[in-house]
Amino acid sequence: MSKLNRRDFLKLSGCSLIGMTLGSVALRANAEVAKVDPTSPQASALKYVHDSAVEGQNCANCVYIQSAEGDWRPCALFPGKQVSANGWCSAWMKKA
Repeated sequence: MSKLNRRDFLKLSGCSLIGMTLGSVALRANAEVAKVDPTSPQASALKYVHDSAVEGQNCANCVYIQSAEGDWRPCALFPGKQVSANGWCSAWMKKA
């Protein structure tokens, strides 16, 4: 049985921690982000819909949207989920 000295242990631990961190970041980047379900309690409370019926108001021009591209984008009101760029909710606020 070989002995593992302190220096080797720290190198191995550090490399393992870095590998796990980078691996989880890569997995999250490739994972499909869930879309907001309009029937969920939070979406219902905000009256979220995938297609806006209010002219000139949609998620694409709302201050809460967190991306400038794509049909589905992250929204600050729905962490970890994406909203339709054409969607709308009662918290809509014009982007400056």
